Amino acid sequence: MRSSTALMADTGVRLSDLQFPATRVHVQRTRLAYIHIDNLLHFSKIDRDGRIDGFVAAYLPDEVALLFLLGGNLATSVAIMERGREVLPIATALERIHRETERGELVFCEAPREQLAWMYASCAEERTPRPVALNEPELLFRSLKQEAYSGTLELISEGRVTYFSFEQGKFQSGHFCGKDEGASVSQHVESLFRPVKRGATPSVAATLFPLRADVPEQAPPAMVDRYRGLYWKITDTAEKHAAGEAAGRAAKVLGQVSGVHPSLGLIGAARDGSPEPMVVSSEQLTAGLAEWAGQLLQQLEVIAPGVAPVILRDATREHRFVLQKTGFFDKLPWSVNW
Repeated sequence: MRSSTALMADTGVRLSDLQFPATRVHVQRTRLAYIHIDNLLHFSKIDRDGRIDGFVAAYLPDEVALLFLLGGNLATSVAIMERGREVLPIATALERIHRETERGELVFCEAPREQLAWMYASCAEERTPRPVALNEPELLFRSLKQEAYSGTLELISEGRVTYFSFEQGKFQSGHFCGKDEGASVSQHVESLFRPVKRGATPSVAATLFPLRADVPEQAPPAMVDRYRGLYWKITDTAEKHAAGEAAGRAAKVLGQVSGVHPSLGLIGAARDGSPEPMVVSSEQLTAGLAEWAGQLLQQLEVIAPGVAPVILRDATREHRFVLQKTGFFDKLPWSVNW
């Protein structure tokens, strides 16, 4: 299979050459056709040996999709493309990976959460490219010291990605790809600027971005599907108790609160349609569904006093334990007797 020639934005770095730091490689880079991505992610979630912090890097023809795992759970995803970088809805990342099974490649690595947070920030935060003097690499670090820079430096040499954190211009810590055991940080930096095969100048790119301490978690696709089902289940159940009233009011309330809770555009999409994926947290999904349900049921209480807890009980019975865990019922003024 021929490697992609796509380049990272504003650099001479090929996307297919990217290599990220890792404390352990669980699946060496191999063709996607040989890996069942869904099984890999499922194993990470249920098996003790798979409950790690790490990432899956999928090398696709025009991008590198990164899936971040926290304790084995798929937390979020980003993409590095020719046009730039962005945070991706998990469903979108998985769809692109499935679509390129024949042409893509994959690697599965373990990495500390600090590194994962920096990898995420490199795609989520505003980035500032910095010029690099290949014959005087110390100039880059000297300028950061003079500026008393606080944040993260991403340095990519021939595809190898290294991260450095600074506080008031002083180096704090880092995560290094391809660092020789026993080599100092300065020795590793020097190696990144050495000529490559046949004396060719290495392709080096430097970027600054704000330091980040965590990886924000998206709502998993299964939760999105569950909440979409609950939206329509509540609507249908309400219509049974207030025929001719509930369905119209449900749609009207949806339009009124979607501006405050954009996640409702995902939850309340047409029953037979495919909603446009969006990056949304579990908390945002729960808050949106609860706000919509609360306003709808308050209106129906005026028509039929006492109907709200009955609708809630009938519509959410199958998922009550999950909803209790997410705090859905705590956001509503009614108590439900099961």
